[in-house]
Amino acid sequence: MRSAGKLLLIEASALRPVLDALDPSQYDQPTVCTDWSVRDVLAHCGAALTMLVANDLHGFSPAENEADVVERRPWPIEDVLGELFVAYEAAAVAINQAGGSKDGIGLGEWIHGGDVREAVGAENPYTSEGVDLAFDLLLERSAALHLPHGQTSRGTVVDKPVLDIVVDDKSGRFGGEGRPVGSLRTDLETFIRLCGGRRPDADRYDLTGAEAQDLALFS
Repeated sequence: MRSAGKLLLIEASALRPVLDALDPSQYDQPTVCTDWSVRDVLAHCGAALTMLVANDLHGFSPAENEADVVERRPWPIEDVLGELFVAYEAAAVAINQAGGSKDGIGLGEWIHGGDVREAVGAENPYTSEGVDLAFDLLLERSAALHLPHGQTSRGTVVDKPVLDIVVDDKSGRFGGEGRPVGSLRTDLETFIRLCGGRRPDADRYDLTGAEAQDLALFS
């Protein structure tokens, strides 16, 4: 199975005990995702996986994502969780069969798991089980999104910098091939936050040749 499919199944197993331990009120906790609660993030994840399994994906624009969440706000939380956990295994198969084109969904779901863990006070929310797979997938995604200035990916101009990176005991190249324009030194959790656009602590990374927002691979 592709790494992104494996990562999705790892996240399904890791997230269940976190959710089982929550008080009902904690589903209303705000998350790093603007205007979304824990419940809203879970609803978005369930909607995305259900659409993936049905081969009926939309463009994941902010408006489309919000519509999915709003549709599910009247649902009991048991139904929100039921949709999510029913879809995990079939979605992992769909990611595997897509041959790479849907890897971002598996990776995005894992990052959203970090959003949930952070909101409910779990330790090291973005370095949960599967983080090594996530690290490699983020580098792959950064290379896929590194396009010469003026070209587009899904209609959006993309010009990701090429950086030499050292992340704890890992090293690699952000942005794929090409001459590096700078470097990044940080810890693994901060690297995930930078790539996810998840409020990285500026005191925990040393970045040259780029701005923090240049590393964000997800909105």
